[in-house]
Amino acid sequence: MRFRLTPRETSFYDMFSASADNIVTGSKLLMELLGADSASRVEIAERMRAAEHAGDDATHAIFHQLNSSFITPFDREDIYNLASSLDDIMDFMEEAVDLVVLYQIDELPKGVEQQIEVLARAAELTAEAMPSLRTMDNLTEYWIEVNRLENQADQIHRKLLAHLFNGKYDAMDVLKLKQIVDVLEEAADAFEHVANTVETIAVKES
Repeated sequence: MRFRLTPRETSFYDMFSASADNIVTGSKLLMELLGADSASRVEIAERMRAAEHAGDDATHAIFHQLNSSFITPFDREDIYNLASSLDDIMDFMEEAVDLVVLYQIDELPKGVEQQIEVLARAAELTAEAMPSLRTMDNLTEYWIEVNRLENQADQIHRKLLAHLFNGKYDAMDVLKLKQIVDVLEEAADAFEHVANTVETIAVKES
């Protein structure tokens, strides 16, 4: 790491960590959704909405800090991109839960649990990685593994689409379920965007 002659604002690290921890909370709510009945799903959706609002607050706090800081720990554009991508993850997860409730889905297709398991693992890795932004140490394995998970998510998504279009589902159900699995895939993509941004930051800071 380059030697710094000027101090850097350190609260960004704490805010990124808080945002990532909130995503872990969201991924756990997704896991709860899998085995929940209709009434429980409504309650889970309310908790997910609260978590999403907390994520928005965390993102706005980062942007406010960014706009009021003369010195930042790394490039302003990278701070903005990282905060935005973390926020996107939470938005997609909340949207998926909301759609399940709004569409009154009785049973999610086989394979969705694999999508959610991938998201939960990516959430854990992301939360573990954020504190390492202070030193930029031991981050390579993080972005490699998240990229691997995203590739796995792509494969799961394609298999789910093939399953939905095999003729066993009503056309309206296909539209509803496809929207849900597509949003979960977008969440996986957003995790990769976070990992790619972290890699960019690490390369610049090396």
